[in-house]
Amino acid sequence: MTPPRHSDAAAARLARPTLTMLPSVADSLSFLYVDIARIVQDDTGVCAQIDTPRGTDTVYIPTAALSCLLLGPGTSITARALATLARHGTTVVISGAGGVRAYAGILADSLTTTWLEHQTRAWADEERRLEVATSMYRMRFGQAVPTETTLQQLRGMEGQRMKALYKIFAEQHRIGRFRRNYDPSNWNDQDPVNKALSAANTSLYGVVHAAILAIGCSPALGFVHTGKQHSFVYDIADLYKARTTIPLAFSLHDSTNPESDARRRLREDMRLIRLLPRLVKDIQTLLNPQAAAEQDDTERFDVPLVDLWDPKQGVAPAGINYAAPH
Repeated sequence: MTPPRHSDAAAARLARPTLTMLPSVADSLSFLYVDIARIVQDDTGVCAQIDTPRGTDTVYIPTAALSCLLLGPGTSITARALATLARHGTTVVISGAGGVRAYAGILADSLTTTWLEHQTRAWADEERRLEVATSMYRMRFGQAVPTETTLQQLRGMEGQRMKALYKIFAEQHRIGRFRRNYDPSNWNDQDPVNKALSAANTSLYGVVHAAILAIGCSPALGFVHTGKQHSFVYDIADLYKARTTIPLAFSLHDSTNPESDARRRLREDMRLIRLLPRLVKDIQTLLNPQAAAEQDDTERFDVPLVDLWDPKQGVAPAGINYAAPH
């Protein structure tokens, strides 16, 4: 006797990933850049359809293990594909030519507000906000910062260090005097180092954005930067530029395609230094060092999705009828 076949709906339910099946952000790949392609959802998964002289090639995208998807010019995407990316917690960033600008983003659905609450409390308290900003500069410089140092003094220290850093790499690669220049309206007139640095920074912003959203924080509530929807993204990305995008960009000073080379090399560098786990841990440490120390690196956000606020005990369990017994 032939066993009964499962219906298409049942098969779809079995194929749908659960929270325990999805990788944590620390396990994710970094980012994938796609342009001149159509991204669709088929019966197997999300794929990129690319027209070639031989016909249409299909490349499947590992959505459940991908932190950030960068969509360049000439790319279209279907609503079904976007829904799958959102369900898997993948941030989608719409970028400009060569991935040199981030125009918009589709945010992943976070699982808990724990770290958003830590971020909001620190951001709303001026004393705590100054402490976090100072910790960012300390983490960026890699050395102690005197407690009396003001933010204005820290910005001056940062400017001097960046000048010195550019000079060191320029001398190392024998390219003469270097001046940082980012002008999208005159993109083709810029030198390879500036093109590579802009492309690498945009990719880095996408990955940082994805990590921030994956742990439930707001990209808008910055501690050093302010006034933009990506202020916290810029705060966190600045912590790593001196060790990632800047040396990478100078190494591509003679590249004929610095934007593409920068994205590819940055992806490999992120794998080598395991940037995503470091991002998550650093963000948590900045917002609440004690809570970060107690956080298990292997935790996969196995927490209640919804709680009820209680002014006395902080939170109360949801899914309970609190009506007084008759």
